[in-house]
Amino acid sequence: MSYWKPGLALAALLALAACQSKPAAPPAAALGPVAALPAGALPPGTGCGPAIARTQAVVDSDVATGNLNAPVGKRFSADLANASSACAAGRDGEALRLLAAAKARYGYP
Repeated sequence: MSYWKPGLALAALLALAACQSKPAAPPAAALGPVAALPAGALPPGTGCGPAIARTQAVVDSDVATGNLNAPVGKRFSADLANASSACAAGRDGEALRLLAAAKARYGYP
């Protein structure tokens, strides 16, 4: 039975090595078009107003480049409009919560 031990050890090492391998990264061309926003395109400042405006600029850019389809961009913009309304009414906390919820809903960091 001792002649099985080296074979089992080799099989275990191969199985472990297979589990540790990393998947190949997709080629850059498969990721789709990526366009950078022009420098200074994002509104500066802090608070709910500039934060919502920056997110809206990114959404508009993503729709324009095809990275986000137009119907989803429209729904996202409607959610941002709700956050903007709360911000304009002085409800900063609510506006920032609505912004965070919208970004999470559509997969934006």
